[in-house]
Amino acid sequence: MPARRQQGRVNVNRSSHEPSFRESVDQMFNRAVGLMDLSPGLEEKIRVCNATYTVRFGVRLRGEIKTFTGYRSVHSEHMEPVKGGIRFSLGVSQDEVEALAALMTYKCALVEAPFGGSKGGLCIDPREYETHELELITRRFAYELIKRDLINPSQNVPAPDMGTGEREMAWIADQYKRMNTTDINGNACVTGKPLNAGGISGRVEATGRGVQYALRAFFRDEEGMKKAGLSGDLEGKKIIVQGLGNVGYHAAKFLSEEDGSIIVGIIEHDGGLYNPDGLDVEAVRSWISKHGGVSGYSDMHQVADGTKILEEPCDILIPAALEGVVNLENAARVQASLIIEAANGPVTAGADQILREKGTVIIPDMYANAGGVTVSYFEWVKNLSHIRFGRMQRRQEESRHQLLINELERLSTDKDLGWTLSPGFKQKYLQGADELELVRSGLDDTMRIAYQSMADVWHGREDVDDLRTAAYLVAIGKVAASYQAKGL
Repeated sequence: MPARRQQGRVNVNRSSHEPSFRESVDQMFNRAVGLMDLSPGLEEKIRVCNATYTVRFGVRLRGEIKTFTGYRSVHSEHMEPVKGGIRFSLGVSQDEVEALAALMTYKCALVEAPFGGSKGGLCIDPREYETHELELITRRFAYELIKRDLINPSQNVPAPDMGTGEREMAWIADQYKRMNTTDINGNACVTGKPLNAGGISGRVEATGRGVQYALRAFFRDEEGMKKAGLSGDLEGKKIIVQGLGNVGYHAAKFLSEEDGSIIVGIIEHDGGLYNPDGLDVEAVRSWISKHGGVSGYSDMHQVADGTKILEEPCDILIPAALEGVVNLENAARVQASLIIEAANGPVTAGADQILREKGTVIIPDMYANAGGVTVSYFEWVKNLSHIRFGRMQRRQEESRHQLLINELERLSTDKDLGWTLSPGFKQKYLQGADELELVRSGLDDTMRIAYQSMADVWHGREDVDDLRTAAYLVAIGKVAASYQAKGL
């Protein structure tokens, strides 16, 4: 039985001149450092991956030994531990893992999470294995990394990525604790765990929620809105989502339910749906969960080649699955005014240039999908402190609020004043913040501050005409400052 679907896979037509994902990251890095005053040695130190470990291990399955290949790359240790997800995919390669590790370094620096960048991957299609088989494989992969300190609360902390989730993180955490029985901080060896295994409220939705907060931050930026040719707020804005997996689903759900946006297109691995009047995100999600794709959902809205929906008119395009879906072949036909990269590297370097020349504004991946690592940071802190957020102060907050409510209620009985409390005010004001509210508050604050740091560069420098370059300048500057503080 399938263990985990890889959401949003589409066929991508690339020309022979299309840069690879690794080359795209390098080109974008080069564009940014060309505008910086870094010594050649420091520039090279920041660019290269410190180390990549390749592991090949065997697991006895179905009466025979199967050999698997996995990677764990550490890009930068300017701060430790290093942080980055582990993905299960047949497309995993050393180049991909190293490029993703580099993005993690810049992402953590941009949102001020105190980590270096890392990434891991296992060449496997999780759909081919039963749950118990996948557990054996995951635990053995974790064992190979743990015994080399490539999973450790103080050195290297993985998280979920494509093809993995809470279940796999729980297996990895348990494997670590079996091998390190006296490590009191063992739960902090990995983030993205289930709540009952040391996880944190809001982690599953974190990346999608971060996309929502990133868009809200952008829509507060009047100058940025003018550059994108947009006005107003998110209400009524037409959105196309590529990949209705965990990230795409939560982003679409929150934007439609809380901000009034209209989801007009959804693209999946087996086609897509397009309705200019809007799609029911929950109904589509339910259909995908039951049938494994969008095929058969509604003949009226069905589009056989889902990639064509990328080219339909919309205000906002959210590529939320794999890298390279917007490329040299289709970039000129993309009509979105604003693209927000919920996935890693969904717009290639070549496509990025075409879109910038067209005036399309791109909110870059290193910022847009940083919600996951931000809430992972909160989970890591929670595991190290051994207490859930809000446990000590929530009731104290409620008690202090009660004093104010009592005084207001006393005054409201004074007929000379002639006022009363609004319906529902008392209940809302008295309720202290729980862990989920605190996590969302921390994530919102992080995304606002990070956006402002990019916007200041974007609007303040004449030689910077896009948010991606601004993000790289901010992130690389912070990494360089860390290395310089160490004496490099």
